Amino acid sequence: MAIILASASSARQAILRSAGLTAQSLPADIDERAAEAPLLQSGAGADDLAQALAMIKASHVSQQRPADLVIGADQTLEFEGERLTKPADMEAARRQLLKLAGKPHRLHSAVACCRGGAVIWQHMESVTLTMRPLTPQEIGRYLAKAGESALTSVGAYQIEGPGIQLFERIEGDYFAILGLPLLPLLAFLRAQGEIE
Repeated sequence: MAIILASASSARQAILRSAGLTAQSLPADIDERAAEAPLLQSGAGADDLAQALAMIKASHVSQQRPADLVIGADQTLEFEGERLTKPADMEAARRQLLKLAGKPHRLHSAVACCRGGAVIWQHMESVTLTMRPLTPQEIGRYLAKAGESALTSVGAYQIEGPGIQLFERIEGDYFAILGLPLLPLLAFLRAQGEIE
């Protein structure tokens, strides 16, 4: 039996490696927008979407690898009742940062574990982050420094890099900001006998 990460996220892979876990990466081949469409129509919030997508990803990969423990994760950003997604291009990244500048937003990070195609555990962490006031010039300098990596994360920032300089306050779990609530996951894996 193996531990499988149903994600191509290098940040999530690095989190698991740094905790001493060996996990194979097998990204879930799903259309996330199609999977979340019925949830959005039913009025699901950003936190519900993150949890549902984490379960869908884990379940999808678990059906291919039923004997293994599959970890699925997802993260959503909620700002003033609106859900933001990864920016499509640098102009979209600039617009997101202008919108978030000087204000708080919430990141919802969900994790789910499956075996045999069934969800056996799930957890959600929400974190509040407040960006410092930013001028358009400061945002332009940040995007020039961050480059294409700004397009890989919702909100157009990565706090493990130069993106940390955009913030004045963070309330919540660091690993949840990176996209994987690690401590609750480790506790679950120990309880399952997957790790010591």
